[in-house]
Amino acid sequence: MKKYNKLYSAFMLTLSALTLAGCNDFLDTMPDNRAQLDSEEKIQSILTSAYIDHEPVLVAELVSDNMDDYGANNPNTNRWFDETFAWKDETEDANESLNSFWESAFVAIASANEALQAIEEMGTATNSLKECKAEALLCRAYNHFMLGCMFCKPYTATASNDLGLPYIEHPETELNPQYERGTLAELYSKIDRDIQEALPLIGDSHYKVPKYHFNTKAAYAFACRFYLYYEKWEEAIKYANLCLGSQPKTMLRDWKGMANMTQQADAITNEYVNANSNANLLMLTGYSTLGIVFGPYRNYSRYSHGQYLAMNEDMRATNIWGGALSFYMTPKVYTGTNMDKTIFWKMPYMFEYTDPVAGIGYNHTVYPAFTTDECLLNRAEAYILLKQYDEAAADLTTWMQNITKSTKTLTPANIAQFYDAQEYSYSDTEGLQSTLKKHLNPAFQIEEEGSTQENMLQCMLGFRRIETMHAGLRWFDVKRYGIEIPRRVMNASGTPQYKSDFLSKDDKRRALQIPLKVREAGFEANPR
Repeated sequence: MKKYNKLYSAFMLTLSALTLAGCNDFLDTMPDNRAQLDSEEKIQSILTSAYIDHEPVLVAELVSDNMDDYGANNPNTNRWFDETFAWKDETEDANESLNSFWESAFVAIASANEALQAIEEMGTATNSLKECKAEALLCRAYNHFMLGCMFCKPYTATASNDLGLPYIEHPETELNPQYERGTLAELYSKIDRDIQEALPLIGDSHYKVPKYHFNTKAAYAFACRFYLYYEKWEEAIKYANLCLGSQPKTMLRDWKGMANMTQQADAITNEYVNANSNANLLMLTGYSTLGIVFGPYRNYSRYSHGQYLAMNEDMRATNIWGGALSFYMTPKVYTGTNMDKTIFWKMPYMFEYTDPVAGIGYNHTVYPAFTTDECLLNRAEAYILLKQYDEAAADLTTWMQNITKSTKTLTPANIAQFYDAQEYSYSDTEGLQSTLKKHLNPAFQIEEEGSTQENMLQCMLGFRRIETMHAGLRWFDVKRYGIEIPRRVMNASGTPQYKSDFLSKDDKRRALQIPLKVREAGFEANPR
């Protein structure tokens, strides 16, 4: 594997005092000097910077099949949005760019490594320090995992032949360190090792606000998602069980209660990210326009989840439970000149003023990195891949009856009957028309189209697409299941006009390109 001189300036930031301006007010105060981590309190403080503050969610939404192009006549865009939506290698920077995410993730990893080294040097294994060690290991694992999800291929049985990323395990002390990029198999093996070392130590006693740290249930939800992507289905089920407990219904989001609240975007989005909600397991904050892009605003609306997508593929389509009115919280539709949005109110729009007089500052948001609802659907997927269809149908029923008013009980038979009757998307001559299901092309083996397994996967993927709408996770399903995407330009009526590009199941652009500054520093680029 090719060696490179440096990942980027992020590692060198750990050699001096690092103060990140912005949304640290959402967490705890960072230490002014990392060179003296000689107490539990200081270690706990540095761990607040082991979480990213530049999220990859918006990129993941833009490159997925959750967005369409509403045309060159729509002025509500910029060059960064244009490049990202078109799967182009990034040349523009932004708070939510791949470059910002890369640097933020490696700064977070560096913080976790500083904490781990300090814990080892302190020697005394108090309960609090054990929990801090678990948190640091999980932060290191999670940040490497998210980097891999964005910049690498999905894990497969041939991952030993695919490019990985370096797994940084120690604080950086050299001016010009050299690393090998390694393989994807090596990356996942080290993530696995850190998770397994962390889980026996995890606990919640040292947190002031547990939901903003890797608490016990968040750790299990992470393990569930990781082992699902690692193709270890039994392990995914094991950790989902530990996360959800014996009564998962009581752990899910209270959609019915939210429907009884004042129906205003600010109130609902703030409730969606409420740390007291059983559904929210790990909350992250960041410099972000998510609350604008997926809120009732015209900004950046050229690329949007519009009515056509909603009516034919997901939240407003006639589904196995009925129509859109079945949702406790019905999708919100915004239309007008240069605006076609159908969204759920999820991520709040927050603004931090750096100069109140001039009215300038930073966009922020809060979002759940893990939820019980996603964990439940991840368990359903693992059951389906193990052909435990009754157990999967029970989980799918639990999710459906919680988010909708449907009292229907799903079974392998009625799921197969419903989805087998649906046409596949893009079956028309032009390859543009949407339906509820898409051809699946995973690297792992599944049964043929029309089988019980394939129909149940269609159901699960559709449910999870709705559950994780605006959260970025659909892109990972697109990658793992080889779902192909036509880039559609919509006409004035909001329906597909023509295809501007196409992402095939083997398209190399599925592994997003390493940031330009990092490549210029000598890092090996992803093939194109």
